[in-house]
Amino acid sequence: MESIVETVVLVAISVLGAALARRLGFVAPLVLLVAGLALSYLPGMPEIHLEPELVLIGILPPLLYVAALNTNLVAFRRALRPILLLAVGLVLLSAFAVGFVVHMLLPDVPLAACVALGAVVAPPDAVSATAIARRIGLPRRVVTILEGESLLNDATALVTVRIAVAALLGSAVGFWEIAGEVALKAGGGVLLGLLFAVGAAWLHRKITDPLLDDAVSLLTPFVVVIVAEELHSSSVVAVVVTGLYLGHRIPYLLSATSRLQMDAVWRLVNFLLEGVVFLLVGLQLRELIENIEVGLATTVRITIMVFLTLVVVRFVWMYPATYLARLMPRVRAREERPPAAVPTVIAWAGMRGVVTLAAALTLPPNDTFLGNDYPRELFVFVAFATIVLTLLIQGTTLPWMARRLGVREDTSSADALAEANVQHAASRAARERLEEHADGAPASVVERLRALTDSRANGAWERLGNQQQETPSAAYGRLRREMITAERHVFKIARNEGRISEEVLTRAQRELDLEESQLHRSDD
Repeated sequence: MESIVETVVLVAISVLGAALARRLGFVAPLVLLVAGLALSYLPGMPEIHLEPELVLIGILPPLLYVAALNTNLVAFRRALRPILLLAVGLVLLSAFAVGFVVHMLLPDVPLAACVALGAVVAPPDAVSATAIARRIGLPRRVVTILEGESLLNDATALVTVRIAVAALLGSAVGFWEIAGEVALKAGGGVLLGLLFAVGAAWLHRKITDPLLDDAVSLLTPFVVVIVAEELHSSSVVAVVVTGLYLGHRIPYLLSATSRLQMDAVWRLVNFLLEGVVFLLVGLQLRELIENIEVGLATTVRITIMVFLTLVVVRFVWMYPATYLARLMPRVRAREERPPAAVPTVIAWAGMRGVVTLAAALTLPPNDTFLGNDYPRELFVFVAFATIVLTLLIQGTTLPWMARRLGVREDTSSADALAEANVQHAASRAARERLEEHADGAPASVVERLRALTDSRANGAWERLGNQQQETPSAAYGRLRREMITAERHVFKIARNEGRISEEVLTRAQRELDLEESQLHRSDD
């Protein structure tokens, strides 16, 4: 009972913290980290220990899966070159750079242990970065690169941590052994991801009940990661591949009701998991600080140097990776040369998050890892502090930097024009299908459907017009919402007076809710 109460309290605090962050315009993970740290000092606050398995199997897979589901696969493939440069090349460079810096500061600590720490803090978590990017209107290619980096860099970092730990424990890890293990784990992850994606797609195609669709979708990332771990393949790659494939195929696999319901379910899961995990990080910081056996000055110096190394290495990597590749004719023909402000903003969007947390918790105990002089808690604290610093410094200043450098992209007009053209073709196809199947239907029904088709086509073109005046579609939405409110009120009164049953009210309210949600989607 006590653990249930604690879980409910944590979820409630994370929801309140996220609401406060949205109201103040701050990054939610940062607010929850601070809240967790403050709560950890309250008298009587129980100590909470995060287990590596909970993060690696219970939290990270669904977060990666839902991010992959919502990623544009076409744009992802087009940006695959810069994504791989960041997700593989930059992660490895950052891991070794941090490793050498920490080894210089702590010469008694084995280099392999320092590289393990470097791999832990190397991968950015673009959840916060992409949320900010969309809010301030960064170019879509920038958002795609940040999303793609966060999906793939996890595998590079986790494999590097395992290899560094194996080297520390005396296992032979030459270049070919490292290359072989990376290829085996990544290749196995891709293969397993595709197999599970095809299997899940087959299930979704056969299922007609939206609740079963939701259940299959919720189980998919957990099943994928458990099987991948048992087969010693990259569970991260497997989950991402499964999510990318299914996200691209969802319009063909699910009914409209299933898609609406699944979207709502995953948004809730994503919201709760992100909030709780950052709150837990804050709650653990106090215990980590108290267990560090080195001096405060040493701890602060290492933390600051790790943070600065990550920032400098990312900037040093971004400009050659952006411009040297364009010396090749094939790359230059496919990709425009961006202004220097674009790689600058991408370089600054290097906030750390859940992956760093998960990787830090996998570090082995003191007696097998760092020895007695510099315990494991020091490196775990540095990893957690890196999350805090990147969110605090980079997360809060990224919008200012993007505005200052003019890295903005207003796609509203282009989107409206593209939507209008496609909607015109879609309306024509709908009308042709209507005429093919109209025989025998009441004339009033056919005429109503024709008017609906014309309204949808006209609504798309209206959005290209003057945005300062209320368009006919906007007026329709405003007035129809008022009408729905009146209808809903009448049904509630009838239920309260006993003239209709609860089942009748539920059915009517569902139809009204679906229509009203569609009106809100049209406004957005």
